[in-house]
Amino acid sequence: MPTLTSQELLALIAVARLGEAAYGVAVRREIRECSGRSLSIPAVYAALARLEDLHMIRPWMSEARPERGGRARRHYSLLAAGRRHLEHERAVATRMWSGVPQRGGRS
Repeated sequence: MPTLTSQELLALIAVARLGEAAYGVAVRREIRECSGRSLSIPAVYAALARLEDLHMIRPWMSEARPERGGRARRHYSLLAAGRRHLEHERAVATRMWSGVPQRGGRS
């Protein structure tokens, strides 16, 4: 399983959370709202490009937006490899956190 940077992992989680609404700006917003981290747009697109290269996500183009001058957006869909990677990351995090005592008590 490839090692992802924290930015790539956050982008992958954001794509999974957003579903069909996952496009660059929405992914950036989701990361900021859920993690408190503010990534630049180039950093988000670099993370998405690597995830695409790893066959964890697949891009697709939306219809042009209905407003004047509206353009199509490049959206992203989660692929099976991406889903497996998220399941693996969740399992590892759960195992690691299981041994950490909670504040004021035992685990």
